[in-house]
Amino acid sequence: MTGAPDRVAIVGASAAGLAAAETLRREGHTGTITLIGDEPTAPYDRPPLSKEILSGAWTPDRLPLRTEADLDALGLDARYGSEAIGADIVARTVLLSDGSEVSYDGLIVATGVRPRQLPGAPAHTLRTLDDALALKDRLGPGRSLVVVGAGFLGAEAAAVAVGLGTRVTLLEPAPVPLAHAVGEDVGRVLAQAHLDHGVDLRTGTGVSEVVPDGVRLADGSLVEADSVLVAVGSRPNTEWLTGSGLALDDGLVCDEFCAAAPGVYGAGDVTRWHNPLFGTSMRIEHRTHAAEQGMAAARNLLGAGRPFGPVPYFWSDQYDMKIRAYGYLRGHDEVRVAEGSLAERKFTAVYRTGDRLTGVLSVGMPPKAIRPWQGAIAARTPWRQAVAPLEGVPA
Repeated sequence: MTGAPDRVAIVGASAAGLAAAETLRREGHTGTITLIGDEPTAPYDRPPLSKEILSGAWTPDRLPLRTEADLDALGLDARYGSEAIGADIVARTVLLSDGSEVSYDGLIVATGVRPRQLPGAPAHTLRTLDDALALKDRLGPGRSLVVVGAGFLGAEAAAVAVGLGTRVTLLEPAPVPLAHAVGEDVGRVLAQAHLDHGVDLRTGTGVSEVVPDGVRLADGSLVEADSVLVAVGSRPNTEWLTGSGLALDDGLVCDEFCAAAPGVYGAGDVTRWHNPLFGTSMRIEHRTHAAEQGMAAARNLLGAGRPFGPVPYFWSDQYDMKIRAYGYLRGHDEVRVAEGSLAERKFTAVYRTGDRLTGVLSVGMPPKAIRPWQGAIAARTPWRQAVAPLEGVPA
């Protein structure tokens, strides 16, 4: 492809896909933008599904990311309710489930992820608005719920369900929930919050299958419940790209410019790209990141040629805890409390990978407590320099 693309296809009517479309227009693109989404609705926000929607604090009409007027102003060729089932990067076409084809000069893949399932009977998952509403109808006093997986999604859903009067059993195969991401000490703090609120939290507990009246554990015992929520991670939606010639490895593989091939870019949860700030390949499933990468992919599709090296950010609401984090915490070598107290569930913790500061997480602290650490991560600050003030020695 030479010059700016005239026809852009964005597969995924997601936060990333919408951000890409808006950026294309903002940067002066006047050609066709076809936005393809497998759900029948315009792009909406997903983080509130496990929080405000599940609790009933919000009604669904608060979820759309943009008003109809805002979307109309973009002049999109919107194909909602159309699933992409194939792509030909030589012919530059996307095949849809209704048999039609969309031709493009530039392609942005923003198809996101889908929940992993467990063997056995059908169970609830939490990815779409319909998922959240179906689960919400099963919660309340006198009801019981098993949540399989104590990651952030499962933990949020468990917290909401308990708040609605539901009896909750939370099952986690790891000895300490979220230890792989936030460290064992922080993981224990988050786990204790569930215990303090009456959740039957069982760690080191594997689930073999879902059964009609609950779940069967790996040891053969049964945990009964009215409903089961499976929150054991996700799979990137890349099957439709099989045979396309694009590299697929736990996501669409992209370089530091978010490019998967000439004229093909990835954005959001589906994308595994090389983050030059951390010098490693990563796939991030965070709402803020999706929008940022959608913008970066669109700009680079138009020829900006700028590497995408963000400091990832995520947040979680559980009970009265506001959790915020910057950086890349997975695979860290050390965690240190920089401020506050783990016991009081009010603290800031910093993370080392190799000889660098690579992450920070706070619980119950104001946003200003974490922002300086964000800047230090972005500046590739050496660990000893970053923590020197905590030790009362010169940096």
